Amino acid sequence: MNKMQAIVMNQPGGPEVLELRSLPLPELSSARHVRVRLHAAGVNPVDTKLRANGTYYPDRLPTILGCDGAGVVEAVGDQVTRVQPGDKVYYCSGGIGGEPGNYATYNTVHEDYLARLPANLDFVQAAAVPLVLITAWEALYDRAHIQPAERILIHAAAGGVGHVAVQLARHTLARVAATVGDADKAAFVRALGAEHIIEYKQQDFVQAALDWTGGAGVDLTLDTVGGETFCKSFAATRVYGQVVTLLQTVCDANAMKTARNRNLGIHYELMLTPMFLGLHAARVHQREILEQGAQLIEAGKLKVQVSAVLPLADAAEAHRRIGAGHTTGKIVLRID
Repeated sequence: MNKMQAIVMNQPGGPEVLELRSLPLPELSSARHVRVRLHAAGVNPVDTKLRANGTYYPDRLPTILGCDGAGVVEAVGDQVTRVQPGDKVYYCSGGIGGEPGNYATYNTVHEDYLARLPANLDFVQAAAVPLVLITAWEALYDRAHIQPAERILIHAAAGGVGHVAVQLARHTLARVAATVGDADKAAFVRALGAEHIIEYKQQDFVQAALDWTGGAGVDLTLDTVGGETFCKSFAATRVYGQVVTLLQTVCDANAMKTARNRNLGIHYELMLTPMFLGLHAARVHQREILEQGAQLIEAGKLKVQVSAVLPLADAAEAHRRIGAGHTTGKIVLRID
């Protein structure tokens, strides 16, 4: 068989621009590349943004979206040593417009970016992990260097990155305050270890964070929302504290004055940077994060919530659901 099924994006636009097509089987692009038979692909908010606004490589259309994949190694290049045919793997690679993504039955990936599947996960569960785990890990550990007993405010804590961040922070013995949109999400993140729940529709999260910390503010705010939430977070963060955001956002002069007066460390976290800029060592580091995450998953110390599983052909519906907002955990495409 020299054909595969894939969801193809021909132009930016709404979910309807995603089309199921038959394409040639991808060839190995180097002696160190591997062809993976995919069984599941994670769907992330960044996929919907790339679909709506254009990919990082707008001149390379059509393209296949989807950064997260899980499957079985089918073929290996002549110089591959890390994996062999039959190995179960998961990874974050492709899907931003340069290298093909994982909304397909096959993809090719450099061997150094593949991690072995956690032993206690199936393909669907594993495909939900990579992007959100790497993002939360880099934000908390690589950017903010969180420490035990620190107080952490995590926005949208029931979301994909948020609920992983809650667990990583608790694993580090930090204390977690979490903003959520309703009582069901409050119960969800409380069960993950969040100590202080802030339902932002009923409470001012800044005042709630100040009350929780005796007026000082939290040591670290993790912003997964952007916009006004990011800007207001400066007032909820202690003097010499840190704010990490996943979004590109702009604040008014008053908010920036608050950040400056408090001497805040402001960090950006975009886990796609190593792939976009071709930073091989940084991509290897991200694989190592997946390997360390697998150990936590196998030890029962980390789980990723899958809220919905859809067939590959329903990728557009997955995008519609994410676009509607309020998703708990992750949506995954099952690839039969």
